[in-house]
Amino acid sequence: MQKSFKEEKPTLYVVSTPIGNLSDITYRAVEILNFVDYILAEDTRTSGVLLNRYQIKKPMISYHEFNKESQENRIIDLLKEGKNFALISDAGTPGISDPGYEIIQSVIKEGFHVVSIPGASAILSALVVSGLVIQPFTFIGFLPKKQSDMKRTLESYKNRKETLVIYESPMRIEKTLNFIYSLYGDRKITLSRELTKQFETIIRTTLKEALTMEHNTKGEYVLIIEGNLLDSTEFNDSIFNHVQRLIQSGLSEKDAMKEVAILRKIPKSEVYKHVKIDK
Repeated sequence: MQKSFKEEKPTLYVVSTPIGNLSDITYRAVEILNFVDYILAEDTRTSGVLLNRYQIKKPMISYHEFNKESQENRIIDLLKEGKNFALISDAGTPGISDPGYEIIQSVIKEGFHVVSIPGASAILSALVVSGLVIQPFTFIGFLPKKQSDMKRTLESYKNRKETLVIYESPMRIEKTLNFIYSLYGDRKITLSRELTKQFETIIRTTLKEALTMEHNTKGEYVLIIEGNLLDSTEFNDSIFNHVQRLIQSGLSEKDAMKEVAILRKIPKSEVYKHVKIDK
């Protein structure tokens, strides 16, 4: 049991930083960054801009994906000496598609405090303005780069009813949208980029329409995708009409029949029979 403010211990503060506009930082975050002995920063140059803005003069230690294991012992040793740390990422909340999980786990294992200093989050910022169902939602994060792994990941979420949240780089956005459309058919989607910055852009559209658009290659995207709203247990419509609805949403006849078989938990041959007879 951690009693964060009743029992004093050396502490790792997980501090959320602005995702775009530097004014998005909280008063408490600034206080904590001024209080700690060291700041663990994903990129010291990027974080230096933020710290200079708020005149925070604390030593930074580089902590990122490629040195996190080698830095762990150093951080734990300093905590044992009574030092306090703040963990920050380039933008947003550390550990969310950024380094953080491993050091948080290690600090907890060693018996020190880990305290969250909440603030900006691209997930929530994009979700609440998407116009899609806000809850429940599932955060997937960045998709795997290898196409076979990406397909396997997307297929595992295909029949989920909740809204899906995906991060994507601007250089892969068109390829990813095409891939999602080929697997999911047409669904509502909101694409957000440059959140809280001067050129913040939010596109509320459908997957099919998104494929016809030219997408900016600057600034990471947050994709908010409508869940599978078809009821997988009760179908008042005929099998034939069910297949036709999926075809109208963008699936091929073959894929639509396969999807209906999965959703209704019946053999594909039965779906095929109904479609051919009703034609």
